[in-house]
Amino acid sequence: MAKLKTLLLHPDPNVRRDLRRALEGTSYLQVLGESVSAFEALELLEAIPYGALFLAVDLPGGVSGLELAQMLSGRKNKPALIFLAEGEAQAYAAFELGATDYLLWPAADDRMQKTLQKLSAFKARFREVPMPDKWAEAAPPGADSWAEGETVSLPLEDDEQDHFLSALKQAWDTKQHRTPEIEKLAVSQDGRMYLVPYNQIVFVEAYEDYSYVNTAAQKYLTSYRLKYLEERLAPHRFFRVHRKYLVNLDMVTEIASLPGSNFMLRTAGRTRIELPISRRRLASLKQVLGF
Repeated sequence: MAKLKTLLLHPDPNVRRDLRRALEGTSYLQVLGESVSAFEALELLEAIPYGALFLAVDLPGGVSGLELAQMLSGRKNKPALIFLAEGEAQAYAAFELGATDYLLWPAADDRMQKTLQKLSAFKARFREVPMPDKWAEAAPPGADSWAEGETVSLPLEDDEQDHFLSALKQAWDTKQHRTPEIEKLAVSQDGRMYLVPYNQIVFVEAYEDYSYVNTAAQKYLTSYRLKYLEERLAPHRFFRVHRKYLVNLDMVTEIASLPGSNFMLRTAGRTRIELPISRRRLASLKQVLGF
């Protein structure tokens, strides 16, 4: 019986090791890969039809586990997502994104068994995407599938070898800083995922452990924290003008002085938006704007 191919996505090698041990002997799961960042996971997902992902909420490289879940939400054969976290703060956001389970790690044995029961139920309705044709062609005559642990040897042309070795080196280069290939933010609204271009975002407002992303026409409640969005959007001319607000400087049209040595800024658009400027951030803002 085919097993649910499983990927372990976590920056801590000790957690990945403990996960492997916890999953050993599970008849319907096959751990078939490990990765550290969301980018590595996406590369592996393009080649292997994973049915389950154990993934950390916090990941290096600029894309969190929750963002990866948003990216995968539109897939026809979306794998089961089991989030690993130190606390419960992101549990609601994870289940809103369709998580199969949310584990506080390290997890007790009885709690892990409940997760495995959920995965067993998930496997019964999961339809695996077929392997690439070249893999199927390489199977021995009469073989329905590859035996567990067997090595598959595929013939590669010279140019394919160079491309493969280059991609492999890039995937495992942990010193290399990676950024998203497209300047868009994945957000969910009414069960659908949208990719909002950075240049359409007017400002972001903090809301408890979440944030509102505001464009000229729409307002999205997201699971991102403002601090994370500040780090991600700062290279794209966004500035934290207040503890609650992050603004797109390309949208700013005016900085106004108010009574009591207070300041505010106004943004472009059909509806003029006014945002307060923190006194301690004013000097940095003037420097950025060249005042």
